Amino acid sequence: MKIMIAPLKKGIAFLSFLVIFIIHSSFLTISGGKMNGSFLEETTEEARMRFEFLSLTNPFLHGWETHSFYTSKMTIYDSLKLDMAGLSRDAFAYGLKGLDRLILEGRAEKQHILSIIDFSQPSCQKRLYVIDLDSYSLLFHTWVAHGRNSGGEKANVFSNKPSSHKSSLGFYLTGDTYRGKHGYSLRLEGLEKGINDNALRRAIVVHGADYVNESMASRLGYIGRSQGCPAISKALYRPIIDNIKEGSCLFIYYPSEKYLESSPLLN
Repeated sequence: MKIMIAPLKKGIAFLSFLVIFIIHSSFLTISGGKMNGSFLEETTEEARMRFEFLSLTNPFLHGWETHSFYTSKMTIYDSLKLDMAGLSRDAFAYGLKGLDRLILEGRAEKQHILSIIDFSQPSCQKRLYVIDLDSYSLLFHTWVAHGRNSGGEKANVFSNKPSSHKSSLGFYLTGDTYRGKHGYSLRLEGLEKGINDNALRRAIVVHGADYVNESMASRLGYIGRSQGCPAISKALYRPIIDNIKEGSCLFIYYPSEKYLESSPLLN
């Protein structure tokens, strides 16, 4: 019996914390939050409590709940109902964590724009999210292609090698625009050594493509694939590029423990 007491106490303590957290969250949603238009605003202290709990269940976020940028901006996920839009909460949390690091290092010029490609979703779903963190707005939510050797309907194999025709995970900074074989395009600088730092060498860019469209997604259940570029529809490529160009953060996510454990920006 003595041997069982310590684990039992820990289990009871955790369950108690969980119950308190759920009640606290419900109270915030019903009566404690301050509504500004359609956005639910939390205080920094409320956000800290909410994401202390998130960090308990996600080891890759341990310690990050004390960063004011992270805790204040994580409230955007619930405010914009990004879960209803299909975006993984982990993807958003990792994206913020990496952006916070880039800001601290003075590398992100457009600090209010965060773009996330959530490759945990199939290509028939809208899995590109461009978020304005200052105005609490989802600027774009649309389809995006993955590399033809990364998978069929879903991307699940990734590479940093030239000519692999695979997508690369991780954090990128957007560069300048140019006109190439795909027309108006946006250069991407891969920031993670061994993971995506060959992006410029591989000519991994944001560009428009005829094979990325709603009709194909609805009719076939998937969209066309690229040679590794995050290609987007011809209808939206120009406004998206113009909003994210020149120093914003783009994060390509997939729930890969290998990536999460080796990412220089997340560890």
